[in-house]
Amino acid sequence: MITTRAPEFRDALPAGGVLIGLDPGTKTIGLALCDAGWRFATPDKTIVRRKFLDDKAHIATVIAARQVVGMVIGLPLNMDGSDSPRAQSARAMARNLADFGLPVLMWDERWSTKAAERAMIDLDMSRARRAERIDAHAAALILQGAIDALSGALF
Repeated sequence: MITTRAPEFRDALPAGGVLIGLDPGTKTIGLALCDAGWRFATPDKTIVRRKFLDDKAHIATVIAARQVVGMVIGLPLNMDGSDSPRAQSARAMARNLADFGLPVLMWDERWSTKAAERAMIDLDMSRARRAERIDAHAAALILQGAIDALSGALF
């Protein structure tokens, strides 16, 4: 199941369990994970994109190791809410990951990378370190927004 509606996604999940957040970019995929109680999202890794099957295998390894029960994928919409070309790519990624058998929530990620960069600058992180970690931090912001909605904080 792939949806953009948090309540529908929540209904497809067990009561709790680890979720993975993905921030798909053209060159990298940022990964984040949350605790089983859906309270805190934390950055995990940044995958340098290669062949999709290699990227998918890497994501599958993380899912298996952490016993993930659902995926939240960043949906880069235009500022007016319409789909951008990157949004179409994110939707294609969701379809290609659907064979994992996990519910997928496509979550509006507008401004996530900018917010992650601002937070990293506020932490006085070097430019080189920010470049290495920006996508994983953006994935954590995407996942945090989704788990806040799932836990009722935004309802």
